[in-house]
Amino acid sequence: MRTPVLAAAATAATLAFLQPVAPWAATGPSVALVRADGLTLPAPKAGRARPLVAVLADNAGAETTDFIIPYGVLKESGVAEVRSVSTGPGAVRLRPALRVLVDQTTAQFDAAEPAGADIIIVPAQVKPKSPELAAWLQAQAAKGATVVSICEGARVLANAGLLKDRRATTHWSALKGLTKAYPDTTWVRDRRYVQDGRVISTTGVSASIPASLALVEAIGGRPVAQATATRIGVREWGPAHRTADFQVTGADYGHGIAALAAFWRHETVEVPLADGVDEVALALRADTWSRSYRTHVAITRPGLGSVRSRHGLTILATGEPHEGAYRLPLQSGPVAAQIEDDLTSMGRRYGPEAARLAKLGLEYDPPR
Repeated sequence: MRTPVLAAAATAATLAFLQPVAPWAATGPSVALVRADGLTLPAPKAGRARPLVAVLADNAGAETTDFIIPYGVLKESGVAEVRSVSTGPGAVRLRPALRVLVDQTTAQFDAAEPAGADIIIVPAQVKPKSPELAAWLQAQAAKGATVVSICEGARVLANAGLLKDRRATTHWSALKGLTKAYPDTTWVRDRRYVQDGRVISTTGVSASIPASLALVEAIGGRPVAQATATRIGVREWGPAHRTADFQVTGADYGHGIAALAAFWRHETVEVPLADGVDEVALALRADTWSRSYRTHVAITRPGLGSVRSRHGLTILATGEPHEGAYRLPLQSGPVAAQIEDDLTSMGRRYGPEAARLAKLGLEYDPPR
């Protein structure tokens, strides 16, 4: 997940854009072992008109964009029933900036859905070796779920044994370590997402956007995915990617360490929270600005409390507004344009080095 909060010495995290997929397979549970282009998914389980998708977080913490983008994009498309799920009751901290309340705990989900989910989305987690995460994912996979890791969610899958003898990918900065830790997995470079049977994995944080659109296309077909992409302002979601474009230089390390050490220059940036907030825009803005190594992002609302997002996620304010604070107002709009605007604004405010660190952390591919 590589955030300033969770890995202060690292200068990486996650973002990218994926590609199309074939419509939801109507031929039962078989799936293509490995496809070069789109994704192939089994039909929904008996009695379901649409697939049931669980977006999973451990209460100890999960990555903001990895969690919220699949939730928001799949909800926006209307092709699936989407539920947010956590390992236990209470608020979930989405690193680096958000707090949310989910629809169900894993125990509640199991009681309501004994047949299990059709698709499980696994973001990067603060505790990737959590026994609770591993046990639940193993049980869901045994019931036939397709498991999708976003970014370093691949660590969770590898720990659960779900990547053994499979091909997979992850955030660029984690590839070397995971190759050493899990040599029985073939770790793939230069692709935004990889499918091997009922396991799908993606590159860094921003890959949550193309991966989500790829899932939409696999379920609902190309026209639905294209309409969804148009509404959120994404031009393409293909698998093309150059891992070699992302590497930390000595200058990057030097700037990151200097920025962290100069804590008196750090700034709190506020993102106002209101009912009906676009959760996709909120996640991207909070995540991008948090990766400058110069900011703390506060999600503010007078009187604190909570709101319901555009697609029904309960989001908790983390602070009160302060007069004179630097604010980042939210509005729905083109995703790629917002990322580009945020990186440009960050560069003007803190210097181009800060924007570069954020781009590396997000593993952000500018749209082609």
